[in-house]
Amino acid sequence: MKIGLISDTHGYLDEQVFSYFEPCDELWHAGDIGSLELIQRLEAFKPVRAVYGNIDDQQIRISYPKDQKFVCEGLEVWITHIGGYPPKYNPQILNAFKTYIPHIFICGHSHILKVMPDPKHNKLLYMNPGAAGKHGFHHMRTLLRFDINAKKVSNLEVIELGKRAVL
Repeated sequence: MKIGLISDTHGYLDEQVFSYFEPCDELWHAGDIGSLELIQRLEAFKPVRAVYGNIDDQQIRISYPKDQKFVCEGLEVWITHIGGYPPKYNPQILNAFKTYIPHIFICGHSHILKVMPDPKHNKLLYMNPGAAGKHGFHHMRTLLRFDINAKKVSNLEVIELGKRAVL
């Protein structure tokens, strides 16, 4: 299964996303979608799993949950928008980790591209694709693309869409 991971579009969808995500089986959006039209364009292109973020309006919050928990190719995945990062998770996540730790924990929100194993939770891989939109403090707009096969993440690629234009 090839996955395209995107976050923090804030209503802006770079047309390059479609060529970079063409080989993907599914697209995962980690929140701050920004507009219903944007996510509908992605859904018309590929199957999408998405969560709402803190800037998303009521329409998006009705259509997408705060958290997505599911199994992909034998790996437990949890996508949420605001979760922190190892070891500085937010209190809600730390509390949930007492009873449930996924194999892959995906967040957005920070606009900081980060992929790392969690040293405290040895089976957990943390992923944040950075921000693909133009709103925020990030300098480079980024995506992630990777494979999940036989309970392993492989072929991880960081895709740079270009510098964030100053608005």
